[in-house]
Amino acid sequence: MPQPKKGKRFGGNAAHQKAILSNLAKAMIEHEKLTTTQAKAKEVQPLVDKLVGLGKRGDLHARRQALAIISDRDLVHKLFAEIGPRYEDREGGYARVVKIGPRKGDAAPMAIIEFV
Repeated sequence: MPQPKKGKRFGGNAAHQKAILSNLAKAMIEHEKLTTTQAKAKEVQPLVDKLVGLGKRGDLHARRQALAIISDRDLVHKLFAEIGPRYEDREGGYARVVKIGPRKGDAAPMAIIEFV
């Protein structure tokens, strides 16, 4: 039986990974720009692209799917009212990851993820 792909766990279990990605997606929608490690930025980018795609669809089912991921009604409203319509003519690639230098304390590779 094939093993499913797990993705990076970031030092925790699956529930912790889901919580980390959800919180990063919330921060990304709220501030529209986020500084984090490269590994976390690369993991959250497809999730943010999926959420923007749901915001573009704009129907009730898409809104409920977005609420299942980010669970904040104000941010879901911002996603569907502002961010989704902004990318109406774009097919994909709504977020970009830009690598910046290492973090000062532990030299972890850092990146900025932002909307295009």
